[in-house]
Amino acid sequence: MKPLKSKVSITLDDDVIKEVKRLAEEDDRSFSQYVNLILKEHLNQLKK
Repeated sequence: MKPLKSKVSITLDDDVIKEVKRLAEEDDRSFSQYVNLILKEHLNQLKK
């Protein structure tokens, strides 16, 4: 069973969107999947 997910709306700078889209494409992920990955990694770093 997949974990529960919620939709959110955020406003990002255009340059951030372009770079995240580029990186997501390189990693063969959707924009949302890549943002989720980045945020999870950041949260894990904060816990250390």
